[in-house]
This record gives sequence, C-alpha cells and structure tokens, in this order.
Amino acid sequence: MARPRLLSEYFRTNGRLLGSVMLGLVAFWIIVLILLPQLSMLDYSFRYNLPPAEQGGPKDVYTLANYRHLIYGAGGGEGTYNTVDLMVFVRTIIAAMAVTVADLILCYPLAYYLGQSRGSGFVRLLVVLLIIPYWINEILRAFALRIVFADGGILNAAMMGLGLIDQPIDFIRADVALYAGLGYAYILLMLFPMYNAIESLDRNQIEAARDMGASWIRIHRRIVIPHAKPGITSGMTMVFMLSAGALAAPQILGGPSSLWFTQLVYQWFNDSLNWQQGAAYAIVLLVASITIVLTFMKIFKVNMGDIGK
Repeated sequence: MARPRLLSEYFRTNGRLLGSVMLGLVAFWIIVLILLPQLSMLDYSFRYNLPPAEQGGPKDVYTLANYRHLIYGAGGGEGTYNTVDLMVFVRTIIAAMAVTVADLILCYPLAYYLGQSRGSGFVRLLVVLLIIPYWINEILRAFALRIVFADGGILNAAMMGLGLIDQPIDFIRADVALYAGLGYAYILLMLFPMYNAIESLDRNQIEAARDMGASWIRIHRRIVIPHAKPGITSGMTMVFMLSAGALAAPQILGGPSSLWFTQLVYQWFNDSLNWQQGAAYAIVLLVASITIVLTFMKIFKVNMGDIGK
C-alpha cells in the first residue's frame, strides 16, 4: 500500500515524462552497468579455462576449482595452502581499512569546520581549493606523488636540507607512498559526505550543550558524531571499497615487495589470460568487501536509508 502511494507521489512531483526517464536511467544503470557485468563475472568464476574450441562443449561445466586455487594453490590439495595469495588478500583488506581510518581522522575536523561555518566566503574558497587538484587525472597524480616520495624527491630533499635525516628514506619500499597516494586519491569521498551531514546539524544544539558545561569531546561524542553517522558511514564505505579495489595507485606507488590483490586479478586477466580464475579472485574481493561494510553498518546501527538521506 505504501509503495504505490510512494510511486504516485514521485510521479506527481516529477511529472510522468521526467519521472519515467529518471526511472529508466536508474534501471539502465543498475541492470546493464552493474548487475549484468557482475552476473557475467560470477558465471565466469565457476567455469574452467578452456580453449575456444571446447567452450560450450561437454567439458564446459561449472566447478569450484578457481576458488579452491585461491585457498589451496595450483595443486588443489587440502594439506597445503596458497599462503602467498591469501596473505596478499588479507594485507589488502587491512591496508584498505587503515587508509579509511586515516582519511576519517584527517577529514572529520575539516568537515566539522566547513559544516559549522556555512555561508562564509572563505569556506567556499576552501572547498574550491580542495576540488581543484582533482581536475588532474588520477594516474598523473600518482606519478607526481612517486616523484615526491622518491629517493631524490622533494620530500627527501627537504628533510635532508633541514638536517632531519642524513640519507634518503625509501618511502616507496616502505609503502608510505602507496598509503599516502590511496588516502589522497579518495579523501574527498570521505570529506564531503561528512560535511553534508554536519552542515544540517542545528548549531543551537552545540551552543546549548556548551552552556550546560559539556566538554568538546562530549559534544562530539553525544551530538555531532551521532548526527553525522550516516555521512561518516557513507564516506568510509566509498573509501574502503575504492581502496580495496584500487589498481593504478598500487601499480605506480607500490614497492617491489608489496602486492595488491587487484594486481593478482589483473595478472590473471591480462598476463595469464585466465579470465575464469581472475573472475573468481574478483568475486572473492567483492563479496569480502561488501560483507565487511555490511558488518560494520550493523555494528554501528546504520542502515541504507540513513546513508541515502
């Protein structure tokens, strides 16, 4: 009963023509650009890597071999484990979480300042200055960061010039450049959802809490953070998912000993030409990332409706 009423209200607000066009575009986006490619990838992940002549034949059946390869390796025996790929997977998830938390810590004070200083010309200028660097292609920004963090780069040169270090620090091998690049690449996706949520907070609530003697920590813990929780969740979701699925930054900024799980997926698809195995790895990463996001949403009691506000 509520659903037809909601649909009729939608068409009354947007009109039949515009409303139908918008619904059609959303349906095209969800079905054609999201569901169908993922279903195709899922189907690939359960297939054998067969020559074109044998595809569709009696050998082209469903199998779990591609998923067993991730756990047990090429041998497929249950006595040994594919420790290399499994460790890369775990390290990728942990690193994506670390990047997400770092962006949250960096963005929350700025989002609070921007949200509570609305209407200021300086704030608008600050937002524009934050957006301008993202006019540059992500790959070019990654290469620029590699130059900054290189042995003879700007950062090492500045630190040696100030006498802070005697010899260059290998930021690339230590993965400092990689984590900084990932955090920088998606930081605005953390900032703006929090900014939009905090901007809607009534400042009178904060003033009333201050008049009653509440500390700043208590104000943020009891008023600001609960109000901004949907924005925080939205930002953390986007940063985590994009960091876990990043490829350009790990390829450019990663050290020789660091390997991102998406690089394994890339190798299966492009180097080994084993799309079935690459699809299985991609599906595992997708399912794991979604499961982690949904788990944390349940822990912090945030639902999809709150994020969509």
